[in-house]
Amino acid sequence: MKKVVGLSLVCSGLLFAASIDLGQITVYGEGVSKEVKNISGEDLKSADLAEALTKVAPSIALVRRSGIANDIILRGQKKDNINVLMDNAKIYGACPNRMDPATSHILSNNVENVQVIEGPYDVEHFGTLSGLVIAETKKPTKDLSGEVNLNAGSYGYKKASATLSGGNDAIKVLMSVSKEEGDQYKDGEGKTLSEQLDASIASGVGLPGNAYSASKKGMKAYEKTTMMSKVFINVADNQELRLGYTLNRSDNVLYPSTPMDADFDDSDIYTLGYSIFGLSPFSKELIFEAYKSEVDHPMSTRNRVGGATSYMTNHVTSDIMGANLKNIMDAGEGKLTFGVDASKRNWDGEKYATNVSTGVEGTHSVSIPDVDTTNQALFAKYEINYGNVNVQVGTRLDDSTVKATKTMASLPSAVRMENDYNAISANILTTIKASDTLKYFVGVGKSSRVPDAKELYLGTNPLGDLDQTSNYEADIGFNANYDKTGLKAKLFYSMLKDYIHFNSLKYVNVDATIYGLEVDGYYDFTDALSLDYGFAYLHGKKDNALAGQNDTDLAEITPLKANIGLRYQQAAHMFKTEMVASKRWSAYDSDNGEQAIPGYAVFNMKYNYKLTKNFDITVGVDNIFNKNYAVSNTYKDLTLISGGGDVMLLNEPGRYIYTNVKYTF
Repeated sequence: MKKVVGLSLVCSGLLFAASIDLGQITVYGEGVSKEVKNISGEDLKSADLAEALTKVAPSIALVRRSGIANDIILRGQKKDNINVLMDNAKIYGACPNRMDPATSHILSNNVENVQVIEGPYDVEHFGTLSGLVIAETKKPTKDLSGEVNLNAGSYGYKKASATLSGGNDAIKVLMSVSKEEGDQYKDGEGKTLSEQLDASIASGVGLPGNAYSASKKGMKAYEKTTMMSKVFINVADNQELRLGYTLNRSDNVLYPSTPMDADFDDSDIYTLGYSIFGLSPFSKELIFEAYKSEVDHPMSTRNRVGGATSYMTNHVTSDIMGANLKNIMDAGEGKLTFGVDASKRNWDGEKYATNVSTGVEGTHSVSIPDVDTTNQALFAKYEINYGNVNVQVGTRLDDSTVKATKTMASLPSAVRMENDYNAISANILTTIKASDTLKYFVGVGKSSRVPDAKELYLGTNPLGDLDQTSNYEADIGFNANYDKTGLKAKLFYSMLKDYIHFNSLKYVNVDATIYGLEVDGYYDFTDALSLDYGFAYLHGKKDNALAGQNDTDLAEITPLKANIGLRYQQAAHMFKTEMVASKRWSAYDSDNGEQAIPGYAVFNMKYNYKLTKNFDITVGVDNIFNKNYAVSNTYKDLTLISGGGDVMLLNEPGRYIYTNVKYTF
């Protein structure tokens, strides 16, 4: 214990944050900002936040699952290895097959900005191992304001959304609604989602029963309805109460590369916040945040040939409730923040067969054994300036329990139904201002995350005995900004102790290492013409091959990725062309289902014209040259269509043309 405490005291960390305004995207990093211009929420193909993030951040990659509800990989990490919040509400999807990742429950048209913290440098929230993504949604305004968007695009895409806000000095209210739908997109070879599946089955990857039935081959890819409401109340001159509710209803979402589709995916997110300012000399601000999120997700084979007479359903639910209380005060020459954080998540599921002709359901069996994950934590961070040096120190003490409350037929008698975990996390940020135009930063940090219910209890040998994963990471870099140009570069090295990795049919612990380089910058040719660019390189290895395997490549370590954009803006006109490119997958975990994927370069462009003070129109084309390509690999921690030793790879959309009309007041 003394060694752990000693390490925590000397740990230092780097906070590298990216804030994304989906009307105008800005990336912040230690007091230096880079503006990635020309993307607005109404331009997006859908409410899919994952696609928006991958288009502007080289360090974020997409995991393509469908026309919507896709997942992200942040610096080689996804799932519970990165933490996703909406405002201060933690979100967990329900599907064990990642059909509904946390980002899918955050509606892009409601997002004000997104903060991305790369690495183990967050102490306020439970489970930030290798990154934190916080989507901050729009806030109500006192003045009456609103926005209406009408969007249409290729593949039958239609969307309408509206936002209205207003109030007075005492109360401010915001209401936002949207409705959208899309047909199956076509890849660069002109194949719809169902046709991609048919082609895969014809090549021996997948069984005939996996195909969509004749009456379902032309069905829509998804339908989605959303609503968000917020109320901010000034209880007193120095007190504010914040209430929020977000509703998401997604229906009939197709997942062609998996054996099942989502019948529906419903989520409800409730938030409550209360702030008191200037309470005493020991409290500049006291902040209380509470939240509850609920997800209901039945997935089935009813659309497939194999479900024509009797189809299987796996109905899973996930909910989490939590609270965070923190106090901010002056301490010496610096600022001290400290508080408590607590949450409880439940993950439950059952599966059963349904006779199509009678509607009678068969015996229900447990698919996820009603697992509670409970956490209590203390945290503190301190920031101080010494001349041109800024230092930020943070630490967190976690006490967590993961407990299964149901039994499963597949659980052996030796299973450990309850696991207790304790962890100390810590970091220090050191930023040196060398001049008005140049800053250096350096640091190290340590954080941990506990295994989830799927990792502990599903698979062929679910003993429930996994250790928690710890990340020991070092970062170093610089930010330089001059009159017309800016450059930001960072190196990181991450040692993952007891990393949770899939081994053929179960999850195991293994030590691993990930390191990489990230660079982004800009150059202003003139006041009207500017260039934005960025790239990210990763390398990941297991320290030793897993039992029965030879490959030491770590899964989901995405290849070199680059984003380059050229933007021209003059008066009411804005035009941008951009390239998103990736090197081929040459290092991948072949023992766990990954495969070689060619590299790609995709070109997009868009034009925006402000017709009047209140009206503007945007037209654009993504994948101009109709490139046929794939971005995400086939790691076996997902259940994907397979056969003959190969796994189905889902291609990206082909050429996509869209237009949006926006009215604001």
